[in-house]
Amino acid sequence: MIILVGGEKGGSGKSCLAQNIAVYLRRERKAKVLMVDCDPQRTTSDWIHERNNNEQDLPTINCVQLYGKIRNELLSMKELYDYVIVDCGGQDNLALRSSMAVADHILMPLRPKRRDLKTVPHMEDIVSTCKMVNPRMNVAFVVTQCPSLPNLAGRIIEAKEVCRSFELPVLNTVTYSRNIYDDSEEQGLSVMENEPNGKAAQEIRSIVDELLARGKGESSNDLQQSDAKIAIGHA
Repeated sequence: MIILVGGEKGGSGKSCLAQNIAVYLRRERKAKVLMVDCDPQRTTSDWIHERNNNEQDLPTINCVQLYGKIRNELLSMKELYDYVIVDCGGQDNLALRSSMAVADHILMPLRPKRRDLKTVPHMEDIVSTCKMVNPRMNVAFVVTQCPSLPNLAGRIIEAKEVCRSFELPVLNTVTYSRNIYDDSEEQGLSVMENEPNGKAAQEIRSIVDELLARGKGESSNDLQQSDAKIAIGHA
């Protein structure tokens, strides 16, 4: 299946999230994974380069760069891999819309910041348009790079409420601002390879499990319980 990590706002950690999802599926689910880098900044391609030069014995993850109308290429690759992870840059472009037209799962990261939340209406428009050709897409926002201080928990809850107000799903799981995400990326690693039992690794596992469960129509954790944990600083 095809998992797209994309959105209009840059800086929300799309590449980092896509990389960690790919490693989780490759390392812990033993799946055959391909990464597709659609970002002109080549963040994921550079990460793969660092990964290949890392002296540790790491699971191999293939990566290709594609731009523009990539719908047919993605459908072809889908036949060869268990998961095709598409990393799109932070803008509304042809690659993003082409990917959304064929993706099974679409994950749209945004930070609990007003400038990120301002992109939600436009993303809702894009999703509505793409659903005309891909009505079975499983799409959800995920709030990323959250502050861990309890007195800032309201920002996270507000971000989720904004997404829900546009009738777009948002994952219960969030990621918190942790240095291990940046440290791992610089080494071509995932947080699961740096700290397999750490909180960041738990966040990635929970994101993937929740997203795929939503795609199957399975019930997720109670929303009020999830937001209550955030309110008391459950980081």
